[in-house]
Amino acid sequence: MDAKVLKIGTRGSRLALAQTEWVKGCIASQHPDIRIELVKITTTGDRILDSPLSRIGGKGLFVKEIEDALLDGKIDLAVHSMKDVPAELPPELCLSVFPLREDARDFLITGGHKTLQDLPEGARVGTSSLRRSAQLLNLRPDFRILPLRGNVETRLRKRDEGVCEAVVLASAGLRRLNLGVPPGFLISPEEMLSAVGQGALGLEVRRSDQAVIERLAFLNHPATETAVRAERAFLKRLEGGCQVPIAGWARVEETGLTMDGLVAELDGSRIIRDRVFGRPEYAEAVGRELADRLLAAGADKILSRVYAEAGAGR
Repeated sequence: MDAKVLKIGTRGSRLALAQTEWVKGCIASQHPDIRIELVKITTTGDRILDSPLSRIGGKGLFVKEIEDALLDGKIDLAVHSMKDVPAELPPELCLSVFPLREDARDFLITGGHKTLQDLPEGARVGTSSLRRSAQLLNLRPDFRILPLRGNVETRLRKRDEGVCEAVVLASAGLRRLNLGVPPGFLISPEEMLSAVGQGALGLEVRRSDQAVIERLAFLNHPATETAVRAERAFLKRLEGGCQVPIAGWARVEETGLTMDGLVAELDGSRIIRDRVFGRPEYAEAVGRELADRLLAAGADKILSRVYAEAGAGR
């Protein structure tokens, strides 16, 4: 990189830009001598809005083009929502910084209902996430799941227009967009476990670019890094992608590292869930242990069946 210029790659959505502007502001405060430029990049996931992500297939739908720009030297840094980042990265790239994580929970926008049980029989719930739909159907088999894609504003508008009675969104996105607290409620982790990396940002750079890595180090939050690395090791062991209902949430507590994870049938008829504990310095081993426990409990059969039905090879 030019010693005085730092180019940050980002998707062009309002949420992605808000996240990237926050990172830009932090870097500018720490390194006022650097000129920072934002480079908007359109990804495959941004272009295809009329199909659920699970049907598009593949991994890295929201990051591949950004990673290509990093590899080509067109940008020096990428800001990602960690839930969009595949478990496998190109060998020349690495995630060097994980800023303080936002709330990892999901938020159900309902227009007034305060619990899942309050929603009417047969309520239409908008989400294109297989993880969310499987857990919702496990709790309320009567729900009608409506595939709903697009940015946060688009999905909120669909509910306002009466397309559905409720919409599930990540709490972190609502907070980062400063949208206030819409009518609805946070869903507890006991009812709906979050996606791997949900609420966390990751800064991706070239492994060889030591100058950039050193300049960004001040932004790293160790507890967030520990949790996300455990979750990503869990996802990698399960060989998971957007075609399967997988959830994982780790956190550093006074007693050490705690992680919950699950694999679900697409229709929510069965959920295999477990919790493990470990030492933070062995975060990735904790994530792999949890994955192995789920696989041994029958998650391997669920994953094989789901991949076969989706026509996606592992």
